[in-house]
Amino acid sequence: MAMGTKQAREKQEDLFYASERTETAGHPFYEQLNRVLDEAKFDRFCEERCGQFYHSKLRRPSLAPGVYFRLLLIGFFEGIASERGIGWRVADSLSLRRFLKYGLSEATPDHVTISRTRRLLDEATHQAVFTFVLTEVARRGMLKGKTIGIDATTLEANAAMRSIVRRDTGESYMEYLRGLAKQAGIDPSDDAAVRRMDRQRKKKTSNQEWVNPHDRDAEVTKMKDGATHLAYKAEQAVDLDTGAIVAITTQGGAVGDTTSVQETLPAAGYAVAEQIATCTAQGQYKVHEQGMCEVVMDKGYHSGPSLVDMREMGLRSYVSAPQQPLRNWKGKAEQQAAVYANRRRVEGERGKRLLRRRGEFLERPFAHQYETGALRRVHVRGRSNVAKRVLLQAAAFNLALILRSITKAGTPRGLADLKIKLFFVLWSVLDALQTLSAPPISPREGS
Repeated sequence: MAMGTKQAREKQEDLFYASERTETAGHPFYEQLNRVLDEAKFDRFCEERCGQFYHSKLRRPSLAPGVYFRLLLIGFFEGIASERGIGWRVADSLSLRRFLKYGLSEATPDHVTISRTRRLLDEATHQAVFTFVLTEVARRGMLKGKTIGIDATTLEANAAMRSIVRRDTGESYMEYLRGLAKQAGIDPSDDAAVRRMDRQRKKKTSNQEWVNPHDRDAEVTKMKDGATHLAYKAEQAVDLDTGAIVAITTQGGAVGDTTSVQETLPAAGYAVAEQIATCTAQGQYKVHEQGMCEVVMDKGYHSGPSLVDMREMGLRSYVSAPQQPLRNWKGKAEQQAAVYANRRRVEGERGKRLLRRRGEFLERPFAHQYETGALRRVHVRGRSNVAKRVLLQAAAFNLALILRSITKAGTPRGLADLKIKLFFVLWSVLDALQTLSAPPISPREGS
């Protein structure tokens, strides 16, 4: 399949009388977003980066890469989680058609085309698009990179717990329980008795023993609400000076914080270092010339080996220390020094300010990406596919920061709310001016 391009999709409009066709104005938010992307030459970058995945001549042109990535951005800005939902929304919206540069007579991409393109383009290409957006953030003076906060959240997988099977035998969960019930002298055909027996068992669904055959990368995880689901873990590094996301990684839901940070921390350091040479707008933040220097995390990341690793990387750690009993540091002098130095920094005034800032700048992106952005439950399977959606969700959040600096709103709904607020402010001002300009009422006229 040959790659569709932006230039190939541009064509001369049919001749018509203006009165015969209704022309709708584009949504101001998406019009501005397209101006930002066009100024950065987004489509040309996507076509050059994705050319390797397409044949140069054979068959009909496919979905243009720039259109595909815009479709995933729409998922964030419109709060739509599934590719099917994105396809329906685009087909139904004139403003989104205009954003994608599709005419009224053209068929918009359906979910089959979107998902097939996602499977065609690899994870590294999605990472390259995220980096492209981060470079635009840095170019506009919205990235400093000196102080980075890291945190993680869990995303419910598109796989059901009732479908898990034993890794060794392939038995379903109920088949396994009936075998245990038979060994315990319980009637295996009595489902109620089997479930009562199961409730009394502990550590029932270890990831070393159970797997979902439809999504083998998803892991059994206890969510924040106490429920148990198959899930993934998205961990991201955020610039605590500007709020920009500099790196994001995806792992299985049960991976511990001290393990996952070993991938996220180097990714964040490399991402910041890559932007040091980026030309920055005057009067704005400039990327710190020494790159990442400070790391702020919550107590889930606190461990002696992790603090030693950060110290060896030349980073000052501000990791909340959990309540722990007195420890025996025999043979662990390096860990002791790293733990005590981290504790001193955390208990200082700067440490307290950074931890408060962590709560503001790390929780807000999660809310935008996974709550209002509707990706708390993913609708794709496999770690690589989940990572692709998560990367574009983070890229959309960074684009929202750019749009907020221009329009004072980071989403179409936010822009609409801003206009309503401005209308009421203007109405209040006019009402106050009218009251002040009205002639006073004399006592005789009042009687």
